[in-house]
Amino acid sequence: MTTQLGFVSLQVSNLDASRQFYTEVLGFEPLATEQPDACVFATQSGAVFAIRKPMVDLQAVDRLGWGVGLWFNVTHLDEFLHRIHGQATLVRGIQATPFGNTAVIADPDGYTLTLLEVPAQ
Repeated sequence: MTTQLGFVSLQVSNLDASRQFYTEVLGFEPLATEQPDACVFATQSGAVFAIRKPMVDLQAVDRLGWGVGLWFNVTHLDEFLHRIHGQATLVRGIQATPFGNTAVIADPDGYTLTLLEVPAQ
């Protein structure tokens, strides 16, 4: 038996602003669900990704997601970074890793997102 990731969600301070970031900047497609406290996105990998209104006091911590690593696959990493320039905070530019080229950006709440370049299919 194998364990696989099935669902990831981020608690965000402003659902509308985060929805706009993940759809308009990163290109995620929201699923047509009627959930006023969350936005669920379609993915090709099988795991579900969502953002949601906080279930805890996000103001009680000085940094969200400390120690959590979220990686998203993109094709043509340099072109992707150029397209989102000024719409996302670049934390670390393109760097070669054992997994391939990566870059790190931050979302509106400061969650760090690693972008992994994968071959176009």
